[in-house]
Amino acid sequence: MNAVPKPVACFHCGEPVPANSRWEVDIDGKPRPMCCPGCAAAAQAIADGGFADYYSTRTEYAARQEDVAADAPELALYDEDPQATEAVFSVEGMRCAACVWLIERRLAHLPGVAEVALNVATERLRVRWESGQCKPSDIVRAVRAIGYGAYPYDAKQHGEQLERARKKLFRQLFIAGLAMMQVMMYAVPVYMATDGTMDASMEALMHWASFALTVPAVFYSAQPFFRGAWLDLKRGMPGMDVPVALGIGAAFAGSVWALVTRAGEVYFDSITMFIFLLLGSRYFELGARRKAARALEGLQRALPASALRMPGFPAERATELVAAGALLPGDLILVQPGQAVAADGVIVEGATEVDLALLTGESRTQRKQAGDELPGGAVNAAQAIVLRVTTAARDSTLALLVRLVERAGQGKPQLALWADKVAAWFVAALLVLTVIVFAAWHVIDPSRAWAAAIAVLVVSCPCALSLATPTALAAATDRLLRRGALAVQPHVLETLARATHVVFDKTGTLTLGRPELRRTVALGAAGEGECLQLAGALEAANAHPIALALRAAAGPVAAAAQELEYVVGEGVEGTIAGVRYRLGSAAFAAGLAGSQEPAGGDTGATRVWLATRGRWLARFELADGLRPEAREIVRRFHQAGKTVVLLSGDQQEAAAAVAAELGIDEALGGQLPQQKLDYVRALQQNGAVVAMVGDGVNDAAVLRGADVSFAMGNGAALAQLNADCVLLGDGLGPLADAADTARRTLAVIRQNLAWATVYNLAAIPAAAFGLLNPWLSGIGMAASSALVVGNALRLRRGK
Repeated sequence: MNAVPKPVACFHCGEPVPANSRWEVDIDGKPRPMCCPGCAAAAQAIADGGFADYYSTRTEYAARQEDVAADAPELALYDEDPQATEAVFSVEGMRCAACVWLIERRLAHLPGVAEVALNVATERLRVRWESGQCKPSDIVRAVRAIGYGAYPYDAKQHGEQLERARKKLFRQLFIAGLAMMQVMMYAVPVYMATDGTMDASMEALMHWASFALTVPAVFYSAQPFFRGAWLDLKRGMPGMDVPVALGIGAAFAGSVWALVTRAGEVYFDSITMFIFLLLGSRYFELGARRKAARALEGLQRALPASALRMPGFPAERATELVAAGALLPGDLILVQPGQAVAADGVIVEGATEVDLALLTGESRTQRKQAGDELPGGAVNAAQAIVLRVTTAARDSTLALLVRLVERAGQGKPQLALWADKVAAWFVAALLVLTVIVFAAWHVIDPSRAWAAAIAVLVVSCPCALSLATPTALAAATDRLLRRGALAVQPHVLETLARATHVVFDKTGTLTLGRPELRRTVALGAAGEGECLQLAGALEAANAHPIALALRAAAGPVAAAAQELEYVVGEGVEGTIAGVRYRLGSAAFAAGLAGSQEPAGGDTGATRVWLATRGRWLARFELADGLRPEAREIVRRFHQAGKTVVLLSGDQQEAAAAVAAELGIDEALGGQLPQQKLDYVRALQQNGAVVAMVGDGVNDAAVLRGADVSFAMGNGAALAQLNADCVLLGDGLGPLADAADTARRTLAVIRQNLAWATVYNLAAIPAAAFGLLNPWLSGIGMAASSALVVGNALRLRRGK
């Protein structure tokens, strides 16, 4: 059978070169393959400039130079299922819930599209489709066809796009603010001259000056509202821009008519103030979006694009630069100081300090040495090390977290869905009400009809209903991620706040999942410390969890063991300073001691015996240690009025002992995965809302079945993929913060919705009855929007 040829890598960026590629560049006298014309142009420019040495001295591949086009083939794709493909796209031009609804509905009608989720706060679109029926270019074209910009998601490009939008919005805000201040300089004297001290010609001059200053505000600063309203009307979906644009347009047209005919009121001051305040609110909201997207940008940038592979190690130490995506399990790579680890692996040579801040939130570096595992994305902070890759780069710990983050916040909880529906109906009802108000005032007092209709349009605040909720969720999700909890599903915060029962797994969740030395009992003349030193020397090269616990307790050992012999399932035998020892089970050690093991000891602990010829020396009692924060976590849930339950696959005695130590009232041991799931379902049938916390493969089913679930960050990947939230790092600390954030988030969302409802119920009738003029309405509308967004952003801060 012929071997499959290895894909050729682009000499410039390291990406695979397409079959039958015609692009190549002569560098150092050799034709070098290129993957695209962009890379070929960049490489040719480098070679022509006399900088070809760049390629022999570089330590990382250059970024790919090809521009992202509408028909770009495979970008940011995740083929977790051979029959389906998933990708994340950036979307430009969204303003409200109607945009989300329209895009999701349009894409759902594409052939082969199975799932669509769009987050208005972060402007990220996640689509899952069947590979044979749909292409990324089809999705991009479908989004652009309905008036929005779309391109495959790239953290850097997305950040640049947000920065461009911020700068343009700031320019529009500046022009509007400048116009507002200058127009007020001309409007105030007119308002103050109520006793006839200003003649008609001077008043007309003031009005014409105000008109000239209002023109740039209307035709430049107000562009986002007019463009958004036009697109909404073309699509037949009136969004929040429609009443805003109508209000600005009607007020400006009415003012110009009054200026020309010299009959009626002008509202140039109200127009410029309204535009400035509303743009200020949007600028505030854009800042919230940027903050919500920064966590993902940090994770994306931490994924290294290349690695230094050592094909001849240990015989030779030469390295070759390869794309991170080309790494396979078993490859040996050199990780230099300051570089990120390209894929999960085990250190085979060297010792160093690593920075795991992006993965766990822990700011302090950790000491790692030969035999220790390193996750992809960890940063080498000290010495160069050699790592054996255990998983491909696309399946590394950081890559998994990036995928989970990209899914986070895509959907909407029930409160947000309710707000979206209300906002959509609100705009339509508002337009009808405006027509009624204009008609009624036209009958009562025609001179006030125009002002009342404009005030109704301006004072309304649908954005408070449709945008404040996702802003609160984005702020809360960002806070959780910074505190070490990655919310994958949209309902995490809402459901956790309503949970009545919190169910914990034991091993690896409430406990550390590894044995710790609880007690050392000397059985002969040697002291406990000397016995620990002997045990540490015998286990110096053993990677078994019990051996690791004994080594950790013993600390540095002075003597080295010789003639070591490991007996699987029994223990280890060796010689130290000419004396033979055995360490392991009682039966194994008794073979050297020559007698029955001494009675006593904790029957609930794992007992390891140390013996020499004719003598018993020590008994070591090890048990799975409790997490130091577990007791406080249980106490806080009890204080919140939640019932805490312990479900474990261990024996009932072990489960009961842990429950008693932590103050948990109910503990069930010997539970198989199906029994755990049945227990949770029984609670749900009785009306309980269940939160489940677990870490193992056997917890995947019950994590999926619970109302809301949390997986430990150092647990099994299957558990994380089935959980609604992943607790990063090695501890339960983020769970307590998640519970507190959930309560606060729900309170903030309810406050925002209540305020938006009360404000509109009070302000719209006041405007309709002529109690509010247009400029007061503009202040109210902008202040309402800023209030709910500012209230939501409080969630990013701790207490």
